[in-house]
Amino acid sequence: MIGTLRRPLRPLARILKARDRGENTEEIERENLRLRHEEMRDRARARAEGRLLILGLAFFMAFGTIGLRMGVLASTDAEEPRASVSGNPIIGQRADIVDRNGRILATNFETHALYAQPPQMIDPHYAAAQLVDIFPELDHDRLVRDFTGERRFLWVRRQISPEQMQAVHDIGEPGLLFGPREMRLYPNGPIAAHIMGGASYGREGVDAAEVIGVAGLERHFDDLLRDPANEGAPLELSIDLTIQSTMEEVLNNGMTLMNAAGAAAVMMDIHTGEIVAMASLPDFDPNNRPRPLTSGDQADSPLFNRALQGVYELGSVFKIFTVAQAMELGLVNANTMIDTEGPLEWGRFRIRDFHDYGDELSTTDVIVRSSNIGTARIALMIGEARQRDFLERLGFLEATPVEMVEGPTGQPITPRNWSEISTMTISYGHGLSVSPLHLAAGYASLLNGGTLVEPTLLRQDGPQNGPRIVSESVSRRSVEMLRAVVERGTASLGEVAGYEVGGKTGTADKPRPQGGYYDDRVIATFAGVFPASEPQYVFVVTLDEPIETSGDEPRRTAGWTAVPVAAEMIRRTAPLLGLRPSVELGTLSNVTVTSSE
Repeated sequence: MIGTLRRPLRPLARILKARDRGENTEEIERENLRLRHEEMRDRARARAEGRLLILGLAFFMAFGTIGLRMGVLASTDAEEPRASVSGNPIIGQRADIVDRNGRILATNFETHALYAQPPQMIDPHYAAAQLVDIFPELDHDRLVRDFTGERRFLWVRRQISPEQMQAVHDIGEPGLLFGPREMRLYPNGPIAAHIMGGASYGREGVDAAEVIGVAGLERHFDDLLRDPANEGAPLELSIDLTIQSTMEEVLNNGMTLMNAAGAAAVMMDIHTGEIVAMASLPDFDPNNRPRPLTSGDQADSPLFNRALQGVYELGSVFKIFTVAQAMELGLVNANTMIDTEGPLEWGRFRIRDFHDYGDELSTTDVIVRSSNIGTARIALMIGEARQRDFLERLGFLEATPVEMVEGPTGQPITPRNWSEISTMTISYGHGLSVSPLHLAAGYASLLNGGTLVEPTLLRQDGPQNGPRIVSESVSRRSVEMLRAVVERGTASLGEVAGYEVGGKTGTADKPRPQGGYYDDRVIATFAGVFPASEPQYVFVVTLDEPIETSGDEPRRTAGWTAVPVAAEMIRRTAPLLGLRPSVELGTLSNVTVTSSE
């Protein structure tokens, strides 16, 4: 083993043999030294070659890995690098709002703001002139004063489009700078404008701006929409964008045809309380929200939500509540005859009917013919305390709990002294002012089987199953009465083939701001349910100061104004709601059946 590692220079055996033969022993030593050096060289070469092989393999693997990674990166889509952190990601932007089918109602859009630093400007006069060309709404003289004055910083525009940003960049003015930010975008424009409300900027900086809700859902759910803990999950509403758009289109056309000053409509699921659509006209575009009125009546502003904030005396649509309560108390049934001889006098007040209906009507016909006298006499049977308690349980004495910041402003107006005359007039919709949304919720609670539902703009998983208001039999009988109103009463124009509409009309004189009522201005309302055989949705359509002019004389009653608009609304939205029209099969006559054999 040792001999293989180191060759001896003077091996004794060879030396002795060489001496015996007389050879020079020094040659043996030199030869062995040479061989030893050659072996050492060969071993050193082998070690060097092994090291070079290992180093070469290492370089090959390194460059192979780099090449493979470059190939992977080249074949993937480019994206901005993100810092990797543990835990949940922090979502900095405001969450989206979507309808019940996931369609975008409100989202965020990346944009830029334009600001100026006058000390850095080279030619402020030229910059001002160019900016006015790009943004015509800017004031040239004011820009010049700001650019040449003592100001060191000023906002020029809070939001600019990419095209406007490029145009400003082309000016070449170093004192005009851009700050990245997000803006709130409503891709559907004015559709559901009052529900969305709108958003604006709160705290502003050069590099960012805080988007905050200013009205509607945006304001009510502001904290939720800005909360990073929700990880950007959208707010899902009960609204159906298709139904909402259709409702607004029909309501706008109806308001124009009926020459109305304004209009409102609500459609609501009778069991869950979900508001499927809610509209108020005139409306606005939340992308360019107008400023509130600084003088005059706020109800004249497009920002005013007539469906929620507008509290009105809605007239005869309230009669069904009076009759339903009386039936629940066992005071009357559908066939009880009611004294309708008039006028009905109470002190200096006289209650009259629109037509003379004779001495008496059945309870059903009091609703079908819309008798004020008959309803007032039924209310007297109920009494003041029980009437007030019933309306309170239906939610008519408090603002609706709907999820909008304007909700508390829709506070009903009740009589200061709930006297006997108040009981009579409230029974047919006068002396108590509520919003169309109140009315829709009341109809839903009465007609869904008799259990209370509260209106909501959030999608629900199932029915509310609130406390009972009336029995199922009274609820069913109320639906049948409303159906009779459409079949043979004041809402005959509300019939929609296949959808069994039931409803009640209401025409109330509009109150004057200084007191009293107008002689020629009314609030016309049609409220009801469909389909009557299996109630699923309630609706309310209200027109402010309508005038129907197709006849010889102008007509203002709800039967001629609000009812046709509601009928068209149901005709167009019922199929979109997935309701199949019912078809009445006729009998075949004079048909001979023959065999095919």
